[in-house]
Amino acid sequence: MGKALIIGCGGVASVAIHKCCQNSEIFNEICIASRTKSKCDALKEKLKDGKTKILTAALDADNTDEVINIINSFKPDVVINLALPYQDLTIMEACLATKTNYVDTANYEPPDTAKFEYKWQWAYKERFEKAGITAVLGSGFDPGVTGVFSAYAQKHHFDEIHTLDIVDANAGDHGYPFATNFNPEINIREVTAKGSYFENGRFIETEPMSIKRVYDFPQIGKKDIYLLHHEEMESLAINLKGIKRIRFWMTFSEKYLNHLQVLQNVGMTSIKPIEFEGRQIVPLQFLKAVLPDPASLGPRTKGKTNIGCIFTGIKDGKEKKYYLYNVCDHQQCYKEVGSQAVSYTTGVPAMIGAQMILTGKWKKPGVYNVENFDPDPFMQELNKWGLPWQESFDPQLID
Repeated sequence: MGKALIIGCGGVASVAIHKCCQNSEIFNEICIASRTKSKCDALKEKLKDGKTKILTAALDADNTDEVINIINSFKPDVVINLALPYQDLTIMEACLATKTNYVDTANYEPPDTAKFEYKWQWAYKERFEKAGITAVLGSGFDPGVTGVFSAYAQKHHFDEIHTLDIVDANAGDHGYPFATNFNPEINIREVTAKGSYFENGRFIETEPMSIKRVYDFPQIGKKDIYLLHHEEMESLAINLKGIKRIRFWMTFSEKYLNHLQVLQNVGMTSIKPIEFEGRQIVPLQFLKAVLPDPASLGPRTKGKTNIGCIFTGIKDGKEKKYYLYNVCDHQQCYKEVGSQAVSYTTGVPAMIGAQMILTGKWKKPGVYNVENFDPDPFMQELNKWGLPWQESFDPQLID
């Protein structure tokens, strides 16, 4: 069916690459490109017996010319960007220069500012339209599947959605005193930033981790949840008919928060460079180097994740509530692809988003978020590729 250039070779990329190879009818050929080519080569060796042809390459994704050169050499039908969010714009520029379709899982974030929003990537809309190529933004789980869930709820269950609570619970235990489940630098920047929620047409900012609730999750039980800012709220606030409030919640253990507080207190989460032994270093990047690599957590992690969307709204003049969610088992993910569930739940939708473009089901010139497309074919593929979804029509609501 087509060729995909996959940029990145971390935990999420590894899952997406495994899934592309499982889905060889769609992905005939892939090229894995990363700063560390040896990681790409090791993954190619592991997957060499499959039907998908695999190439590898060294790539500095901060360099647009390098990205252009590899696209011109490999000639992919789609670029799957699983590098760092700082590199989104250089890769999008390369896709424009070569007229190549684009998919990512996280929106752009400036390296020197702990801030992420869609304005930088939405600004590319006209240029992608003129180039006749498609960019699908945020095709992970959250953002990603949460947007598809919202489009599905809007299409099939509501005339108007009034409230949406996105709830991300990880009940996995990796045994370390402190570790992050995805890139430590991105994870800690996200968690230590101020929170926000959307209500009555505007975003309201909150102090970090200042709003807490307890929620009883199917299959994993009661967990502490904290309100965070998260990027999909920005697009969903525009794209959901009748929406009055959107909140994003994530689970954190008391142990995790205590460790994080100490690290903040001593300056280890700072992104401001400091002088150390005659050179400039960023404390958060140093902390990332000493923390466990999220890709190494797979064999250690036990338990499940539960990520989903709780909706309230109106259908046929009557009030309605609806909960759409996925439960994923860390050990089952590791057995299948050598990864824990946090990487799995992001890597699988990245593959599906690229599949939607290659099959023409999500293909129109411009820059779009996942909820701008028909959710039904994506929902079908979630069930097929390891992220089956479940429904409840009488869920517990969050006050």
